[in-house]
Amino acid sequence: MNISMELLRDFSSVGAGASRAFSYPFTRKTKQRQLSFAYLIRTSYSFKSCSATLSLTAEVEEKPKFDVDNAALLAGELRKSFNSGRTTNYEWRMSQLKSIEKMLEEKENDITEALYKDLSKPGLEAFVAEISQVKSSCKLALKELSRWMIPEKVKTSLTTYPSSAEIVSEPLGVVLVISTWNFPFLLSLDPVIGAISAGNAVVLKPSEISPATSLLLSNLVEEYLDKSAIRVVEGSVDETTALLEQKWDKILYTGSAKVGRIVMAAAAKHLTPVILELGGKCPAVVDSNINLQVAVRRIIYGKWACNNGQACIGVDYIITTKDFAPKLIDALRYELEQFFGKDPMESKDISRIVSSSHFARLAMLMDDDLVSDKIVLGGQRDANQLKIAPTILLDVPEDAQIMQEEIFGPLMPILTVEKLEDSFKIIQSKPKPLAAYLFTNDEQLKKNFVQNISSGGMLINDTIIHVATDGLPFGGVGESGMGSYHGKFSFDAFSHKKAVLYRSFDADASIRYPPYTTQKQRLLKAVINGDIVSIILALIGW
Repeated sequence: MNISMELLRDFSSVGAGASRAFSYPFTRKTKQRQLSFAYLIRTSYSFKSCSATLSLTAEVEEKPKFDVDNAALLAGELRKSFNSGRTTNYEWRMSQLKSIEKMLEEKENDITEALYKDLSKPGLEAFVAEISQVKSSCKLALKELSRWMIPEKVKTSLTTYPSSAEIVSEPLGVVLVISTWNFPFLLSLDPVIGAISAGNAVVLKPSEISPATSLLLSNLVEEYLDKSAIRVVEGSVDETTALLEQKWDKILYTGSAKVGRIVMAAAAKHLTPVILELGGKCPAVVDSNINLQVAVRRIIYGKWACNNGQACIGVDYIITTKDFAPKLIDALRYELEQFFGKDPMESKDISRIVSSSHFARLAMLMDDDLVSDKIVLGGQRDANQLKIAPTILLDVPEDAQIMQEEIFGPLMPILTVEKLEDSFKIIQSKPKPLAAYLFTNDEQLKKNFVQNISSGGMLINDTIIHVATDGLPFGGVGESGMGSYHGKFSFDAFSHKKAVLYRSFDADASIRYPPYTTQKQRLLKAVINGDIVSIILALIGW
């Protein structure tokens, strides 16, 4: 299957650069080449402040090529390992989960450092939003795996009497996880934990846009996990294309809807099921009858303190009433200053924009003639530091570009309505979001919001923390994705639920076999319908 190379370039807003697939000992050589900002951020992490135009000439190591043949070889090796039964037993699964747990304890500083190099992600944010979440997933799997693996007993019908039945969770086989750059550690290992728990062999393809974390994941997986069944392939478009050419038993992709369509098309060739975690414009509807300070702090946390708005479940825009908007903006202004100081561009507690191309896209959204005069707070930017201050825009037109696409950055449009119920029509006019938020003390409004707004997940009076609840699935609906994972849902996502019915050789009723006499037909219909009276009448010939 030929996958559109032009469209797949969306995987890499930072230059594709060179790739690394540790499993293959290809010959390497060095050569002279120009180093762009994209390549520098991949190879040299001593720069705390990078210029988007920086270039120099240096002696670098050319990485081995990973093509379709190499991808086929890798898939074949893992298929052989899976078919041997190695990954399916409980002891292997537990050993790998314990190794991940050990890795998280021993390499926490390295993980934090890699996240800072990629995104300037503050240490506490890195721990809370990524490391601790992976730890939680791992601990839950270690605790519950034996129970998850127990076949589920199912009632049988009179038609199959005497019999027993159960649902057996069996691993799918060899699965591919393609992760994204904004939470590059969490969104790589969380689904991998689910795939391992379910007994699969796994290939992880981290995002090249977060190169420090990608390289770290490659090294850590090689050091701590069983490389006969768990591999990491680094790289960009070519490597992803080569992987998507192979037959997998499931693919989980996190990223944009545009590339999600490419992944789904590639999977269709082999009838491979997919989980797509995409995103969308996540709204926050804000009522006036609330604890404004708490609500505003939680909105800020779900926007600017969450990777500076670069999060698929981050608040994308706010809807409130015209009368309440000024009060809400004043509260946001005050709390933002408490969080990030008078000059947020100097704050150490806010992440930078991931790349120069993403920065340019956000700048374009701000400079749109339809919205450039709508900025009521922020707007500062520094292309050299890849920083944009928390920015609020009031009453932007709904046909502006900023309202047509997921923002994925620190820009926050506020739309105003006459009455809050009018917000429902605005949300329903757009593709279904990955998350929807409501701040209110009105119980009827809460009920109406839950019943009338379709979204992947929903949170009332807070933002984003619903994904930390193991008992809730995480996934999208419609344009925001399909399928879900987290906790037990991760185990289920990478398992096949096999239906098993057990019968003995006793009680072999002749009514199911020809010739079909009138009495047999009456009795068989009565049995199928579960009508005891009719069964008795049929048996006695009435």
